[in-house]
Amino acid sequence: MCKKEFKKIVLAYSGGLDTSIIIPWLKENYNDPEIIAVSGNVGQAGELEGLEEKALKTGASKLYIEDLTEEFLTDYVFPCVQAGAKYEDYLLGTAFARPIIAKRIAQIAEKEGADAICHGCTGKGNDQVRFELGIHAFLPNIPIIAPWREWDIKSRSEEIDYAEAHNVPLKISRETNYSKDKNIWHLSHEGLDLEDPKNEPLYNKDGFLEMGVSPEKAPDKPTYVKIHFEKGIPTSVDGVKMNATDLVTKLNELGGANGVGLLDIVENRLVGMKCRGVYETPGGAIIYRAHEILESICLDKETAHYKASVAQKLGELVYNAQWFTPLTKSILAFVKATQEPVTGDVTLKLYKGNMINAGVESPYSLYDADIATFDEDEVYDQKDSQGFVNLYGLSTKVIANMKKKNGLDL
Repeated sequence: MCKKEFKKIVLAYSGGLDTSIIIPWLKENYNDPEIIAVSGNVGQAGELEGLEEKALKTGASKLYIEDLTEEFLTDYVFPCVQAGAKYEDYLLGTAFARPIIAKRIAQIAEKEGADAICHGCTGKGNDQVRFELGIHAFLPNIPIIAPWREWDIKSRSEEIDYAEAHNVPLKISRETNYSKDKNIWHLSHEGLDLEDPKNEPLYNKDGFLEMGVSPEKAPDKPTYVKIHFEKGIPTSVDGVKMNATDLVTKLNELGGANGVGLLDIVENRLVGMKCRGVYETPGGAIIYRAHEILESICLDKETAHYKASVAQKLGELVYNAQWFTPLTKSILAFVKATQEPVTGDVTLKLYKGNMINAGVESPYSLYDADIATFDEDEVYDQKDSQGFVNLYGLSTKVIANMKKKNGLDL
């Protein structure tokens, strides 16, 4: 279809800089189509205030605000917590959110009979791939418009110029124009001074951190928190059972107040470049750490070691826009099976950015103090180890004798 044939376009709309100017740009460049904006609420809180008024004033015919927070956590985040999936230590906050939003956008586009879907992702980022593969998993043939691949705008500064010329209200200024993505799981910061890896992030500057404080500003007294897991899923904090949204919100508060969950990395993007990002994931960092500790007593060695390699692969799949694929589905099925015994309580001591193991227990623990003790016991006969060592080391002896016989140093 050519531009003039698009009568109705569904726009992935956050109300941020990119999508704010896309509505008038589509009107100008696509023969004045109807624009239906869709915002997926995955816990970005105050960013949704005034969004409908803004979308309508800038030219949209309607705005869907879809509350996806609980489903986001239970169906996308927590299965990856069970897996221990990360990408280069990044806890996947943005990558987790894109599949569920893309799915809902596709559903609304089908419901509305839209001719095309539009997103505001740049041609340098990962999100363009995540949105488009997510959408095409449900609407494989719908055209997708990506203005950053078409328009003459070259920078965020030029975007602000366009917004000012078209009377589009913005919540940012040129001086505070970090590129950010926020949801209930995390907040990312990119751009400005962070583009040079030699620059230390301005953690102590007022307004930089939004989900907590720096370790220097955290209290001098530690905070203890106990998290209960059922089959690898966190279900309560300090004995209070909660749904996923309330649980992560509570842990965000505790972690943020103690300077927990800050990450500064240069990561390898899907599109082939390295990018520096600063992430705030206070509650998520606590959950990942607690789950890791619980697994240490609940999983047998072979499962734990094999699962670690699977976790890395899953992290890559999520980061690289492969959520809706057979391999991801299969890995998640395997991970779910491994979590049957991962039930119990983990206590962490939060102190100035640290998460210190302060105790773990489980009815399915494989740790047996009677066997592991250094004191006298009646369970483990140490004489048995001699035969084990002899057999285990047999190949070493055979190789050593062969080298000695042939005067080799292999």
